[in-house]
Amino acid sequence: MDQIREAILSGDRSEQTYAGLAVPDSYRAATVHRDEVGMFEGLPTKEKDPRRSLHVEQVPTPELAPGEALVAVMASAINYNTVWTSIFEPVSTFGFLERYGRTSEFAKRHDRDYHVVGSDLAGVVLRTGPGVTKWKAGTEVVAHCLSVELEDAEGHDDTMMDPQQRIWGFETNFGGLAELAIVKANQLMPKPAHLTWEEAASPGLVNSTAYRQLISKNGAHMKLGDRVLIWGASGGLGSYATQMALAGGATPICVVSSPEKAAICRAMGAELIIDRSAEDYRFWNAEGTAQDPKEWQRLGRRIRELTGGHDVDIVFEHPGRETFGASVYVARKGGTIITCASTSGYLHEYDNRYLWMNLKKILSSHFANYREAWEANDLVNRGIVHPTLSRTYRLEDVGQAALDVHRNAHQGKVGVLTLAPEAGLGVSDPEKRAGFEPAIHRFRGA
Repeated sequence: MDQIREAILSGDRSEQTYAGLAVPDSYRAATVHRDEVGMFEGLPTKEKDPRRSLHVEQVPTPELAPGEALVAVMASAINYNTVWTSIFEPVSTFGFLERYGRTSEFAKRHDRDYHVVGSDLAGVVLRTGPGVTKWKAGTEVVAHCLSVELEDAEGHDDTMMDPQQRIWGFETNFGGLAELAIVKANQLMPKPAHLTWEEAASPGLVNSTAYRQLISKNGAHMKLGDRVLIWGASGGLGSYATQMALAGGATPICVVSSPEKAAICRAMGAELIIDRSAEDYRFWNAEGTAQDPKEWQRLGRRIRELTGGHDVDIVFEHPGRETFGASVYVARKGGTIITCASTSGYLHEYDNRYLWMNLKKILSSHFANYREAWEANDLVNRGIVHPTLSRTYRLEDVGQAALDVHRNAHQGKVGVLTLAPEAGLGVSDPEKRAGFEPAIHRFRGA
């Protein structure tokens, strides 16, 4: 593994160099264990600690299947699906691996007593399996997290509709929080040359998710002039939605939970900001059993104060249970509530009168297809959208990184160094970077 790291750090990207490197029999990875699935039983969700369940250990290097690539991972990032995996909620991911393992001989590799987690990476291709022609050893890449088999007709109009659509590193094994990772070749995309390894790794999942949810014809299909309410606008998902709204000529109304998060939204260029903590919105009673429509109305009035009397065209929804009733209420007549994730709970409750009698639409969105992910990555490559990396941890501290995200003690994205020995490496186009430096650093240290 040291030889692989040295080759990458040298800057040599010749195919011959990497083809000549030996692939190690094992590698370090962040894992959860099947025999620990019950370790948090009886604890409230907020008390479940990923530092207890995430292990950094040596695991065997799996065989490479046709259509796959083996990538030396320089950096990865934390997403909420790694938090869910680490606290075994809403279900253990070992069920996903078992079902996948029954589908084919190569899929059996994924059904292990450990799960290598992580759905982002930036690194260098080491090997490709039979049938791969687009990608070569030595190519710098990032990866999106959609894993599909594409044997069914349903997936060929929109790969997210494939019956065997899975999220790599969550519903499959051999994820990106590791020194090596296995991905399908159609998950690979070019690494933006002006970014460091950790910066390039951080947008993948959330940037692609925000693109489909807000911009794509498969999502809210935002247009010039739309007013968009964005929950958690400085967070991992919302920070990309905020940038896309601004770049696309829409007006974001950013909902945050502290003055520090409001300042980050202003740094991105947003002007209309609601600090929900300062304004003390209480959409649910203390027991969490009933919602208060008067609080929805108060939020609606605040939005109209900011917009000059207008309701929002689109609500960018991802907190879920805590905010969904309010989201349905505040969308304009004929407006769209576009939802994914549900990080505060999956069982949504809303008053259907405000939906039905006002002809509003609830749309669902889940990650992105390859075309959408490629276009989202191209926005980063062109400097239209920038990484929102705030902190970077070593692989050894992946449990703490996941805990930060679990407890919402972070801004933007949290990165993890895997093979990279330190932060700040991997920039191959410093001239291009110089023009975007302030924007790249907006979230740093927040």
